[in-house]
Amino acid sequence: MEAMDQKIIDKLQYGFPVCEYPFAVVAKDLGITESSLIDRIDTLLKEKVLTRFGPMYHAERMGGALSLAAMSIPEQDFDQVTEIVNAFPEIAHNYQRDHQLNMWFVLATEEQEQLEKTIERIEQQSGYPVYNMPKLEEFYVGFYLDLSEKQADTKPNVSVRPDRPTRDLTEMDRELVTLSQEGLALVPRPYHKLAEAMGTSSEEVMVRMESMLACGIIRRIAAVPNHYKLGYTANGMTVWDVPDEKIRELGTKVGALPSVTHCYHRPRHLPDWSYNLFAMVHGKNKSDVAEDIEQIKQLLGDDLRACDVLYSTRILKKKGLRIARSVPVESSEKPNARVEAT
Repeated sequence: MEAMDQKIIDKLQYGFPVCEYPFAVVAKDLGITESSLIDRIDTLLKEKVLTRFGPMYHAERMGGALSLAAMSIPEQDFDQVTEIVNAFPEIAHNYQRDHQLNMWFVLATEEQEQLEKTIERIEQQSGYPVYNMPKLEEFYVGFYLDLSEKQADTKPNVSVRPDRPTRDLTEMDRELVTLSQEGLALVPRPYHKLAEAMGTSSEEVMVRMESMLACGIIRRIAAVPNHYKLGYTANGMTVWDVPDEKIRELGTKVGALPSVTHCYHRPRHLPDWSYNLFAMVHGKNKSDVAEDIEQIKQLLGDDLRACDVLYSTRILKKKGLRIARSVPVESSEKPNARVEAT
């Protein structure tokens, strides 16, 4: 990869400005032209070095429901069940992992009831149970790959505290989310482009973007690198059994480790699943991840009762959160707005 492309990825992971000519602002900082920056981002997206570029929406802050779920599928039925699960528009990410629970996917819906019904439908259609593991508490979210020779001094965190004030989405907000969820247009004035589609002013669009950023509906506006393309092929979901009464203290410490990109408290499913602390670790190989796991073990000390690591062996589906309009199942009613992850 060219040095300038590395600089672009490093810079855009941390955020993208909300202003009339944002590409020009970023290009000036990088010492290149606006048109060159736009062309390079376009190429990085086409070559799948970047998976997306634009606002990262927070389903729960939008009033929706989000959960991680797992299934144990025999090898002979795996492809068939994968097709069934991936056909649901509510499914965002779906991974095969090297564990008895070998299928792990993320669901997003506009309401909790929809999420529960989606799980029921997956169970009915596949014939296998689903282990629902919703986030009970978020300790850290911040997936960044530092490609520069000089490592970053700080570890960015885009976690949103549950007590942070939020607001309901207006119809104009929802339209803005719908238009921007696939990413920002690669034009000098991307917010003006959104405004034209909405029949409003770029100032109105930018005010709404800033408002959604301030209350956590948008975690950040940024570029997301493809860690597989950049050599980080060991994707380890580490899981830990620690005392429930100490989960916040320990989760905060684990989430602060440099190697951890996501850290959550999730429910146990006894007797099959005893783990309540989840921490994602990405490395260039499994030996790197093993070193990170050892660091977590040392940090947890005597509070650690059991642990495991689930490596992803295949990406079954990977799309971003989106809002779409669709007709409810077994209903002739008019389409309802709902959160989809496709």
